[in-house]
Amino acid sequence: MAANGSGSGGGPAGAGAGPGGRDWVIRVVAVGAVAGFFSALFGVGGGIVIVPLLIAWLAFDAKNATATSLASILLTATAGAATHGGLGNVDLAVAALIGIPAVGGVWLGNELKRRLSTRFLTLAFAAVLVAVAVGMAATA
Repeated sequence: MAANGSGSGGGPAGAGAGPGGRDWVIRVVAVGAVAGFFSALFGVGGGIVIVPLLIAWLAFDAKNATATSLASILLTATAGAATHGGLGNVDLAVAALIGIPAVGGVWLGNELKRRLSTRFLTLAFAAVLVAVAVGMAATA
C-alpha cells in the first residue's frame, strides 16, 4: 500500500497538497474531526462519513478508502464505547451478539470486494447511501 493509503497518488499535485503535505494533512485531520462529530451525534462515522470524504477530499479509491476507514474506526469506536459505557448506555451482551457475527461478515465482504471493480463499489455505495437517506426521510 502507498504511504498515503490511496494507492493512486492521494490527491491533487502541488505544494502541500500531496500525501504528507500540509494541506493534505489538514484535510485528513478534518475527515477525522467530522467523523468523530457525527459518530458522537448519530452513531455513524466510517462508511457514511469517512469513506465519502476520503474519496472526495483526498482522491482515495473506494477500496482503499473503505480499508482506511475501518482501521480508523478502531480508535473512534473504542473512545465512543468507553464514553457511553461510563454513562451506562452499552449493552455488552447485545454488542457481542452483533460484533462476533460481524467478523464473519467482514471476511465475506472482503472476499466479494476483491472481485468487484472500484467503480462498481463506488456507485453501489452511493446507491446504498441514497436508499438509506430516502428510507429515513420517509419514516421521519
